[in-house]
Amino acid sequence: MARTANVFAHVEPEIKEQAEQVLERLGIPMSNAVGMFLRQIVLQRGIPFEMKLPQEIPAAYKSFTKEQFDREIEEGMADIREGRVYPADAVEMEMKRDFGI
Repeated sequence: MARTANVFAHVEPEIKEQAEQVLERLGIPMSNAVGMFLRQIVLQRGIPFEMKLPQEIPAAYKSFTKEQFDREIEEGMADIREGRVYPADAVEMEMKRDFGI
């Protein structure tokens, strides 16, 4: 057997559990999957998948001035008055698709 080294990583527990479920169905131990990922980094001389910033970054409250915040709230209220609303589950699906959230 080849000599090995330890890799320690901190990940969100939910992501780890979800990955373990997928890998279990594939019959691949987590350590093998991590090794495969690292080999691909070496072979491709970079991250082995496309990485992009989202096209539109959600606004961060702390970055607003009071005037900007008030304007955003008023625009949101106008949307509600005009019926431009979306079900929460549709917004959640779009956030997951667009931002990986």
